[in-house]
Amino acid sequence: MIRSTVADVDLDAIAHNFRAIRTFLDAEPANGSKPPGIIAVVKANAYGHGSGPVALALERAGATMLACADIEEAIVLRRAGVRCEILVFGALGVSDVTGIFEYKLTPTISTPSAGKALQEAASRRNTRLKYHLKIDTGMNRLGFRHDNLPRTMPELFASANLEVDAVYTHFATADDPEHPLMELQRERFEKSRAYLASLGVTPRLSHAANSAALLRDSRVWYDLVRPGLLLYGVVPPPLASTIDLRPALSLRSRLVAVKHIRTGETVSYGGRFTAERPTRVAVVPAGYADGIDLRMAGKGVVLVRGRRAHIVGAVCMDMILLDITDIEAYPGDEVVLLGTQGDERVDVREMAASIGTIPWEILCRLGSRIERIYSVG
Repeated sequence: MIRSTVADVDLDAIAHNFRAIRTFLDAEPANGSKPPGIIAVVKANAYGHGSGPVALALERAGATMLACADIEEAIVLRRAGVRCEILVFGALGVSDVTGIFEYKLTPTISTPSAGKALQEAASRRNTRLKYHLKIDTGMNRLGFRHDNLPRTMPELFASANLEVDAVYTHFATADDPEHPLMELQRERFEKSRAYLASLGVTPRLSHAANSAALLRDSRVWYDLVRPGLLLYGVVPPPLASTIDLRPALSLRSRLVAVKHIRTGETVSYGGRFTAERPTRVAVVPAGYADGIDLRMAGKGVVLVRGRRAHIVGAVCMDMILLDITDIEAYPGDEVVLLGTQGDERVDVREMAASIGTIPWEILCRLGSRIERIYSVG
């Protein structure tokens, strides 16, 4: 049986978005150079869409490299049948590198300890391992500091069983056009690449651009770009784009009960909503256990009978309540939390803006008990 609250995932839309990004990159090559390749980012369960089906759809659409957060995520992809190259973004501890070799993964080396662990593991297996080198140019998270490379790189590059195949960085403010840090990071990355070249190290590939950076500045496309949110049909706010994208996920449920509330009565935990008139309140079986943010209380809207209905009262673990006083709706009627109904639409950017968060959080927090229903063709 399928619960009332389900997510519909359009795999054709994801394939379409991949091809649309490819077309965009092909049409506007940076400085007349060869258009960059694409690393399709499917971390965090493919941004809540379901990593296995999404990764296979992207592979069918032409993706030759995927990226995820850690080895465990990558193993899920391999077990789903993914055959293309998989880049692991995250930090690698000394005890969790076996999967890199068993599942033929491409690791990121972003710390000295990761380099040592991978060198020891590769030496024991008498194999040579290709990796991506991450440079920290200002995110101050993972990566070798751009201003400390003379101290950290010689030991890493002396590793007999490791071969650097690519070098990359990550922008901290790509979605903020007014912030100067992205340009500073670009300059630091260029200097870091030049320093590597001075050592005689010239990685085959360079990459830096996530979805927002891809849209903002073709100078940072390099050899590869790393779209994430764009693949799922969402433009990172506050940016705009002319790429022909299709939202890939919609979220729907049904009304399961309708109650009549008298003037002055309160609704849900904490009594935070007080009816100012006789009010019809509808119950929807979706709550914070499903990823519906608590901040949606009093701020969020959903669609019922093609009209906007406001969420009232506290978001519960398993339910939300709607004011449908002016909507002729009854138990069994469909509710659209994300998507289109009639002429109205609620998209993930609107939902995120209404509660002061970002679309990534909304999508990634969709609960595991929400059934994903996949459509192709």
